[in-house]
Amino acid sequence: MSSANNTDDRQMRAEEHYNEDVEETYVEEDEVADVVNDDDDDAMEAAGSDEDDGDQMMDDDNEDGDDEGEGSGAPKDGEILLEDDSVQGFFAHKEPVFSVDIHPKQQTLAVSGGGDDRAYLWRVDTGETVGELEKHEDSVSSVKFSADGSLVATGGMDGKVNVYQTDGLAKCAVLEGPDEIQWVNWHPKGNVLLAGANDASMWMWSLPNGDFMNVFNGHAAPVTCGRFTNSGRQIVSGSEDGSLIIWDPKTASIVRQYLPTDERFHKEGITALAISRDDQIILTGSMDGTAKLVHVNGSVLGSLENATESVEAVGLCSALPLAASGSVDGSLSIWDINTMRLRTTLNHDDSVTRLLWHENSPMLTSVSMDCTVRTWDARTGDCVRVSKGHQEGIMDFALTRDGHTVVTASDDGCCLVFSQ
Repeated sequence: MSSANNTDDRQMRAEEHYNEDVEETYVEEDEVADVVNDDDDDAMEAAGSDEDDGDQMMDDDNEDGDDEGEGSGAPKDGEILLEDDSVQGFFAHKEPVFSVDIHPKQQTLAVSGGGDDRAYLWRVDTGETVGELEKHEDSVSSVKFSADGSLVATGGMDGKVNVYQTDGLAKCAVLEGPDEIQWVNWHPKGNVLLAGANDASMWMWSLPNGDFMNVFNGHAAPVTCGRFTNSGRQIVSGSEDGSLIIWDPKTASIVRQYLPTDERFHKEGITALAISRDDQIILTGSMDGTAKLVHVNGSVLGSLENATESVEAVGLCSALPLAASGSVDGSLSIWDINTMRLRTTLNHDDSVTRLLWHENSPMLTSVSMDCTVRTWDARTGDCVRVSKGHQEGIMDFALTRDGHTVVTASDDGCCLVFSQ
């Protein structure tokens, strides 16, 4: 689909929801950062030519008017053509979209949640709404399908987690206990849900009944990131207090912890974490501008330092011994974890908000506040694709298993679908 046609379709669909007076493919110059400067001097000079020539020019213009009229596709003064590479979109949200996920089996089904306190299930291939889930009392901060896709959870800043049957959207449970939910994560093999909260706690429930299982206390500040290990036998969480904790999910006891008091570890809050496929290595990103590689036996393997600002996204490659870290400074650093050396520095034009390695591949996709989706070949450092379409920064994204489709969540209130 061409960029211009994609833009027409997306804006016409958005018009139905926002009731805005969108002018087909073009937007006014004050709606975007890049301004096309018209050559006013040349225009004035042309206007100042002798009257006979001017009349002749007007006659010529009229003769060509059928081909170059208002609907010809030529930009007007003060307007630019907005690039849109998306193949589909979802526009029901009225506020920024914070979280999105793709069904693990039905890869044409997505869930999204945002600042309008709402979450929706919708089709990736058509953009059609499958169902609107019950409204939260505050922003929906995290959405996630269970490992088998039978359940879907929405976590809100109202401190509630709502869980639904994916098929039919019947509500299973309303889970309460923590305050503002930062994230939710499902067990990789069963219907057990974990949620991290702003009150420094984590809670765990058994679904679909919603039975309380455990509460995890050990951090001293909001739990910014966390998840089950790939085996499901342990939990790893990071906090604004700079601590990283490995937990026993059965007893809620601390197995191992890494603290800011250790001079080898982070000095400021942890923002993101990733776990190697064999569950032996953990990669963390921090507000101190570093990424740390640690072993589950308690040793700090190395400090990956290349950013000048907070590291907000990290990931470990499953195909090669590579790691990636993305920063607020726009840098995306690729590391060799065998040597702890920097292989290459890639760049966005603004903060990197999230990154994901493709399964069993050296390919990597990242999103940014620069409104772009970029896919890279980590072996060469080449950017193999740049996808545009959003008008504000991208907060989150999900990737299909084959790596061919990206679904984004943006500050502009839209979710877009891109083919890779």
